[in-house]
Amino acid sequence: MNVFGVDIGGSGIKGAPVDLERGELTEPRHKVLTPHPATPDGVAGCVVEVVENFGWKGPVGVTFPGVVTGSTIRTAANVDKGWVGVDAGKLISDRLGGPPVTVLNDADAAGVAEMTFGAGRGRQGTVILLTFGTGIGSALFVDGKLVPNTELGHLELKGHDAEKRASTKAKEDEDLSWEHWARRVTKYLAHVEMLFSPELFIIGGGVSRKADKFLPLIEDIKAEIVPAELENNAGIVGAAMAAAARR
Repeated sequence: MNVFGVDIGGSGIKGAPVDLERGELTEPRHKVLTPHPATPDGVAGCVVEVVENFGWKGPVGVTFPGVVTGSTIRTAANVDKGWVGVDAGKLISDRLGGPPVTVLNDADAAGVAEMTFGAGRGRQGTVILLTFGTGIGSALFVDGKLVPNTELGHLELKGHDAEKRASTKAKEDEDLSWEHWARRVTKYLAHVEMLFSPELFIIGGGVSRKADKFLPLIEDIKAEIVPAELENNAGIVGAAMAAAARR
């Protein structure tokens, strides 16, 4: 069964049809730049562009970089604050002409995909997926069950939101070396580990493609640390899975 998944990020919006038996994209994903400001109307238009690029007419799953309850947006740290209180599922469905649209937190979507098809397959205990990108997203699992909307990127680290110091965007904005950035990531992981004592950290987001450049530099973390196997497609796959689950 194929379902369409869209992953809304702070810098890009990407999507593709997903084969839910294999957890793989059936076609190369289509990506457009996130508009600035990333208003509800502007982002919804981009989602429509991505979906219509494939001529897709069925159910759609969509991730969002913030807290989502039902399909209503509760926080919007890295997109326009006009999203707060918006029923994103209805907005996007209306813009697409009426198909069912399921909306969930972006890191939760990536986590569900990794726990089903990727690095978390079969893992029990406490598992935390962290996506490093424009911000830091998090997905917390206990014995395979998701605790939604954890938003651990907003934990305080040195007086700032952790994502302001340890995200991929912080690395790029401050032109940090891999070594310098890995030290910041290590401090962040140590803080999360102190709070939750996970058995496994899964590192996702676009930077997971370059895991060999920084994971070997992370030291003194007790939990196992692995890169996401689905890399930056995990959000698309998880979004499609969520849409299929609500059929």
